[in-house]
Amino acid sequence: MYSCIGLAFLLLLGCGVLQSDATVAEVLDQNNKTCIYAEMMVNFTVQYETSNSTLSTAEFVLPTNVTTAGSICGNKTVTPFLKISFGNGHYWSINFTHSNTSYHGDVFIFGYNVSDSTIFHNASQKGVIKVVANDTMPPVPMDHYYRCMSDDVFKQGNVTQTFWNVSIQAYIKDGNLSENATVCSADTPTTVAPVTNITTIAPVTNVTTAAPTTTPKPTPTPKPDKETYKVSRGNDTCLIITMGLQLNYSTSAQAPWEVKNIDPNVTTASGTCGNDTSTITLNENNTIYLVFSFAKHSSKTFYLKGVNVTTIVNGSAQQLGINNNLSYWEATLGSSYMCNKDQVFKVTDKLFINTYDLRVQPFNVTNGEYSTAVECFLDSDLSFLVPVAVGVALSFLIILVLISYLIGRRKSRTGYQSV
Repeated sequence: MYSCIGLAFLLLLGCGVLQSDATVAEVLDQNNKTCIYAEMMVNFTVQYETSNSTLSTAEFVLPTNVTTAGSICGNKTVTPFLKISFGNGHYWSINFTHSNTSYHGDVFIFGYNVSDSTIFHNASQKGVIKVVANDTMPPVPMDHYYRCMSDDVFKQGNVTQTFWNVSIQAYIKDGNLSENATVCSADTPTTVAPVTNITTIAPVTNVTTAAPTTTPKPTPTPKPDKETYKVSRGNDTCLIITMGLQLNYSTSAQAPWEVKNIDPNVTTASGTCGNDTSTITLNENNTIYLVFSFAKHSSKTFYLKGVNVTTIVNGSAQQLGINNNLSYWEATLGSSYMCNKDQVFKVTDKLFINTYDLRVQPFNVTNGEYSTAVECFLDSDLSFLVPVAVGVALSFLIILVLISYLIGRRKSRTGYQSV
């Protein structure tokens, strides 16, 4: 399901363990038994136009607090329909079709309410906007659930939906969830057949040995250019970030690692600023989208909470990595975070971001300028105290051992005294 539109599923029904941070949606029949079950994690990124004709970006996740009102269990004549409603008028739905032995998803719809000012700040449109697509879920036997652990991205127009850790089962009999899984192709490891019938070639003699060739050294990737990007709310700047940005990523277990510098000359910035969260999206020439999400720790500090990187190849979206549980770049509210030293941050096992001359302030920006900076540990003079402290401790230990040695020798020379 969603192999070409970026949906990932996860189900741990057999062992009775569910992800604590996933959204669970359960539809009950008239006998109060489960007839449709779904578990998923979804990130939505929506570009929208504001009332001052500027383009802004809203990013939000499918919360754990949802309802399934309007869902239909279905039967032989009525197709099952799952509708997950959340927030202020937002929903995600899917309907199913079946044959005598299997079922699959048919059409899914994402509806987002741009009238929700908590997410869509100063939007020019009002009401619910729908994104409709045909589902590509393969046939699943009636007594199976569908599972896909791989994460992927579906991008249609100005909406990007990132699905991962999702599970789903329709046509559940007697409320009993199945232990049999139909696994997506992305989760199925590729097995290489062993090579047989190898012909042994006789060794060649009297071969003239050629002089060894020198393998050219790879050219190191140059340091990325630094740029300042800003997000505005109305006429005021609400988020500022300055950095040189470099991506290190691999698209699969077999693919080599690639290094990519973000070119500020062809990169534009958009985003949103809220009371508790702020987001900036960097768009490099409509080929790479980088979303940085910031949040607050109570009312004292801010930090980088999430990173989402998507690349567009031949018109298709491919996710390089997403993580909404980070805790980087923390500083006191009313100040900015600064780190002049080169830093490397892990997003996923297949994506790392390198920053150069970083400075960021996602909240409480005044007059479009940075506030007083909180320096990172690498920039602080305290970083030089560590080797000094170690040296002092070692010197003290050596002196202590020497004193003990001298005292011991003095006692050994005392000998016996006459009575």
